[in-house]
Amino acid sequence: MITKARPEEAVRAEGWGFRHAGRRSWAIRDLDLTVHRGEQVLLAGPSGSGKSTLLAALAGLLDPHHSGEQVGRLRVEGPVGLMFQDPETQLVMARAGDDVAFGLENHAVPAEEIWPRVDEALTLAGFPYDRDHPTGRLSGGEKQRLVLAGVIALRPRLLLLDEPTANLDPAGAALVRAAVRQVVVATGATSIIVDHRVEDWLDMVDRVVVLEAGGVLADGPPDRLFEAEGEALAATGVWVPGRLPTPVRRASAAPGEAVLTARSLSYAYPAGTEPAVRDVDLDLRAGEAVALTGANGSGKSTLALMLAGLLRPDTGEVSAADGGRPLHRRKARDLVTVVGAVFQDPEHQFLANTVAAELALGPRQVGLDEQATARLVDDLLERLRLTHLASANPFTLSGGEKRRLSVATALATRPRALVLDEPTFGQDMRTWAELVDLLAGLRDDGHTLCCVSHDPLFVSALADRRITVSDGRLRP
Repeated sequence: MITKARPEEAVRAEGWGFRHAGRRSWAIRDLDLTVHRGEQVLLAGPSGSGKSTLLAALAGLLDPHHSGEQVGRLRVEGPVGLMFQDPETQLVMARAGDDVAFGLENHAVPAEEIWPRVDEALTLAGFPYDRDHPTGRLSGGEKQRLVLAGVIALRPRLLLLDEPTANLDPAGAALVRAAVRQVVVATGATSIIVDHRVEDWLDMVDRVVVLEAGGVLADGPPDRLFEAEGEALAATGVWVPGRLPTPVRRASAAPGEAVLTARSLSYAYPAGTEPAVRDVDLDLRAGEAVALTGANGSGKSTLALMLAGLLRPDTGEVSAADGGRPLHRRKARDLVTVVGAVFQDPEHQFLANTVAAELALGPRQVGLDEQATARLVDDLLERLRLTHLASANPFTLSGGEKRRLSVATALATRPRALVLDEPTFGQDMRTWAELVDLLAGLRDDGHTLCCVSHDPLFVSALADRRITVSDGRLRP
C-alpha cells in the first residue's frame, strides 16, 4: 500500500515490490529504502531492475488492482512531480505557456495566480522562449525544459526524473541538467533521478542507490560507493565512472555495393516554416556502418524515416540495389525484406500482446513457415537477452528492454539494411556492449547499418563513417 511519509522523509519503502499484470517475475521485490527530505538521489542499476517501475509507483501511476500485484509498504511525501523519458507524452497544448498552465488549471489554482506561476516556472527551468512560442517548434531539449517547467509550476516536494536527457544531443542534455540543478537549489525539492549514464549526474547528487530486481544492491555517496564496489557493479551492467566497455572491432573489409541510394531528398512538415531535410544525396553500402549525428531538430530522424521507406519525400527518392520501386512506394511485405527500421520511440512499432508474438509478426508476413519462425524467434530472444520476457506484454518492459525488442523486430525479417534511431538508448553497460557487438557482426556479414545517435561512445565504437546533419543538410 502507498501512504504518506513521515515529516523528515520523502520516501520510505518497506519490503515493497510490484509485479506487472501477466508477468511471472516481479519487476522489483523486497525493497527497503529511505530517502530523506532535500536529498538528491541517483537511481542506477541494470536494465530491467525496476527503476522506472519504482518511479511510476511513487508518482501514483501503478494501480495494483488493475495493472499488477503489490506487496509491502510504500510511503511518499507529496505532492509529486514526474518527468518521463519522452517529453512528447507530457506536452498537450500548442503554446508553451498554455502547456505549463494546463496542470495549474486542472489543480484549480486561482486564475490570478496561474500566469505569474507559469512565468516563474519557465524562467526557473531555463526555457529560452516566451509563453506564446509554439510547442511544435521546439527541439528535444527545449521540450524537456518545458515539461520541467510544467512539473515545477505545481511546486512538488518530490521531483522524479526518468532518464530526462534520453535522446538529447550533448548540448541539450547539459542544459536540462543545469535546469534541474537550478530547480532543486531554488525550491529545495527532493529529487530521484533515473539514468544509466551515472557520471553525468554525479556533481548534482548526494547519493547513488543501485537497484536489482531483488531490492537494493548498493547504496552510498558516489565517490565511496564506486571506489569500494565499482568492479562488482560494473559486472552487473552499471555504467561505473572510468570503466568503459571493450572497443568493438572495426570493419575488416572495404564497403561493397550501394544497398540503399538516396537522391535529392527533401521534406517539410506541414506546420514547419523550413524544410526538415534539404537536397540530401547519400549512398549506404554493404558492410558499412554509418552514423548520422547532429543537434536535436537537425533533421536526422526525418531523414532516417525516408531512408527506411516509411516517409514519402517531397522531392527525390530512395532506391534499393534490387532495382525495384522506390522504397516509399513499396508494400510493407516487400519493404521489410529490404530494410528494417528501429524507431526513436520503440512503443510506436509494437503491435502484438507478447514479446514472442511481436517477433513472429514480420517473419509470418513475409511467408516464413511456423517452424522456421519459431526457430528465428528463439534465436532473437536469446541474442537480445529477452528469453525470460517471451510471454510479457511489450508495453510492460523497461525502456532498455523495449529498445532491444525493437532491434530484434527489425532483424526478424532478415533485411539487407538496418536504419536505427538511437539504438543504444536505455541500455546498461553489459547490454550496450552486447548490442554493439551484435550490430558489428551484422556489418561484418555484409549488412548495411545507418544509425542516428547522440551516443559518442557508440559512434566511436561502431561507425565506419560519420555524417553530421545540420539544418537538414549533410555535413561530412
